[in-house]
Amino acid sequence: MRKLALIICMALAPMLTFAQHANAAKESSLKPEMKFETEVIDYGKVKHNADGVRFFRFKNVGSAPLVIQSVKGSCGCTVPTKPEEPIMPGKTGEIKVKYATDRVGRFSKTVTIVSNATEQPKVVRIKGEVLKD
Repeated sequence: MRKLALIICMALAPMLTFAQHANAAKESSLKPEMKFETEVIDYGKVKHNADGVRFFRFKNVGSAPLVIQSVKGSCGCTVPTKPEEPIMPGKTGEIKVKYATDRVGRFSKTVTIVSNATEQPKVVRIKGEVLKD
């Protein structure tokens, strides 16, 4: 009887392992994926106290809804705003970024995006130079 039970377990083990791998592959294929128009926004040379608002535009090229949990600037002078609604597969969305142009000089800042997308976390960048009056 023990031999029979052992034989049955040995026969079922590969099937169970295959089923787990198949489910994992199916789960990983149902992921959102962000494709940005650009991952670096160059403000160029802007005037002191000019409009510091720009937009990172992206498309969900994955196969599941994209949910952005948080966006965070690398300092208090960079304030990003995330979309509140999920971005469906094939649809576009945007992350608004406002840089405080009251600071004169060159800048290079990052925005970190946490979502359910395949790449975690995603980091995009802004750069430019604020000129003196």
